[in-house]
Amino acid sequence: MGKMVRKGDLPQKTCAHCAKPFAWRKKWARVWDEVRYCSDRCRAEAKRESAGREP
Repeated sequence: MGKMVRKGDLPQKTCAHCAKPFAWRKKWARVWDEVRYCSDRCRAEAKRESAGREP
């Protein structure tokens, strides 16, 4: 079994939409450099806002 890591010791990023911090998740292990949003909701809202701005 691997070494236990506390949640506070995981890397964090700031969401590009809501500006709240979010922590690394195992499902993001391979794409952590590409993750920009903390949730599907923030990703969808950001996409909707950017689509609304284009003429």
